[in-house]
Amino acid sequence: MAYIAPSLLSANFANLYNEIKEIEKGGADYLHLDVMDGNFVPNITFGPPLIKDLRKITSIPFDVHLMIDKPERYIKDFVDAGADILTVHAEATTHLHRTIQEIKSYGIKAGVSLNPASPLSLIEYVLDDLDLILIMTVNPGFGGQSFINSMIDKILKTRKMIDEKDLSILLEIDGGVKLDNALQLSNLGVDILVAGSAIFEANDIRKRTQDFKDLFVK
Repeated sequence: MAYIAPSLLSANFANLYNEIKEIEKGGADYLHLDVMDGNFVPNITFGPPLIKDLRKITSIPFDVHLMIDKPERYIKDFVDAGADILTVHAEATTHLHRTIQEIKSYGIKAGVSLNPASPLSLIEYVLDDLDLILIMTVNPGFGGQSFINSMIDKILKTRKMIDEKDLSILLEIDGGVKLDNALQLSNLGVDILVAGSAIFEANDIRKRTQDFKDLFVK
């Protein structure tokens, strides 16, 4: 069983209210919010003001993914905006342990993300402090990319690393998740599947969200 986190990156920003209500009705477990600064990744999206406004219209837990340099500068801003999970990139912060501790000090879940080429050794010494590990299965910055197949081995190694230490860390993947590979990815041990274009570019967003959920109904 995997949780479904539609990614706002692929939504129609002129129709956000209605599209968020559609994924709600479809049973989305999280709303994945990709914050990009144009430095760490080659794209710019949105920041705390939009997230704060979205918090007013939905109770879906906010899975906020900071694809920004020096994310420690803005942690309180995103907490105040309504983040339930705040994920930073191991590659983007000099003092990763300190950043994780600051996130957790606000009483929300702390996650760390790794780009496709980044080794798992970057998070080896902070595992005990993590609530979530996000493995990027595309190079971050843009939606609609194809899943990088070599990431399957990385997913398996991450799952093994979590299980060998008997930790209750959620394993999340983001990039190239579609209806035709979601069940396979869940069977690898993924807990949260981030799906962007596969949901928001569907003709019926509510039905597509429900289609993902139905994959895991026993």
